[in-house]
Amino acid sequence: MRTTARFALLGTSLALVAGVAGATAAQADDGGSGNITIDKVVVNGGKPVVVGTTKVVTAKVSVTASDDSGIKETTYLYAKGPTPNFAQIWYDDGDITCVKLSDTTSTCSGTLTFDPQAATGFVDNNAAATWNLGTLVSANDLDYIHRDAATTFKVQRASKLTVNASPEPVRKGKAITVTGKLSRANWEDNLYHGYANQPVKLQFRKKGSSTYTTVKTVRTNSTGDLRTTLTATTDGYFRYSFAGTATTPAVNAAGDFVDVR
Repeated sequence: MRTTARFALLGTSLALVAGVAGATAAQADDGGSGNITIDKVVVNGGKPVVVGTTKVVTAKVSVTASDDSGIKETTYLYAKGPTPNFAQIWYDDGDITCVKLSDTTSTCSGTLTFDPQAATGFVDNNAAATWNLGTLVSANDLDYIHRDAATTFKVQRASKLTVNASPEPVRKGKAITVTGKLSRANWEDNLYHGYANQPVKLQFRKKGSSTYTTVKTVRTNSTGDLRTTLTATTDGYFRYSFAGTATTPAVNAAGDFVDVR
């Protein structure tokens, strides 16, 4: 008889099948029995999971494991972020697909789902952090392995960046003012707020070129706004470029063309 469990992640659904007889959420420590091994665990292709304020975001999870008897087509998974952002577990059927790679090895895959508009929503912005992905895998001979942190992955607050260069057109040798704004998702009110005191590169791409070159670095003010001036020299595109932080992904503004006459 199977135990049934599923868990909701930050108020969103993360339903992943578990197939280990008698497995419970109480198994929180690393452990196992026999010679089963976890060979590889990947979340979202190794990239951070970037969540905005409205759209549901999904991230594929895959676990590759081996045992001399072969892997059962069931896996138990859960994710944990900083308190109070954690996963609670229950068991469902059909949400993980296992593919047999050989007589001894299989890869089991499921999907994480993040919905910032869910009824309970994200608990707070502390969820933008490094998360642990735990897994419990069983073999055909009843060997099993549990890892509370089989791998880690980042959850990040989606970012936006704008730019506007003016006046347009402008005479050569005259001043150009380049403004913009860096903002990121706030999961406490589901709005975008300015990202303060961040270094952002102002870059220029000459007309006819495909390469942007950094002109200077500008720091955002207390509301995430950017503003700087420079001298007009030739036709081209200006953009702001943000390198990102641990909690916020890199982003480039779309280039704004300036006609210099």
